[in-house]
Amino acid sequence: MTQAGHIEVTIQITHVSMKSIAAAKFKAHSLTLMDDVHKNREPIVITKRGKPVAKLVPAGNEDREFLCRLEGIIRIVGDIESPVELPEAWDALK
Repeated sequence: MTQAGHIEVTIQITHVSMKSIAAAKFKAHSLTLMDDVHKNREPIVITKRGKPVAKLVPAGNEDREFLCRLEGIIRIVGDIESPVELPEAWDALK
């Protein structure tokens, strides 16, 4: 805890890079790329003239919780459940 009952929380976000491929190359190798995405569970961005136009993502797992989707991407350090202010501070706001 810091002064006056404030809690310090740190969230670290890790840079996530994603594979990309030109649309013409995707068209020529689409079946192999779909197998790779399914096997590795890693999406691929499809580009036209260097700009993203679509993303091929693995199917399924829509029911996973939000925080589970961020596993390996963010790390929460500290207590994120306790109140930010002490109960006495809430009484002062009444």
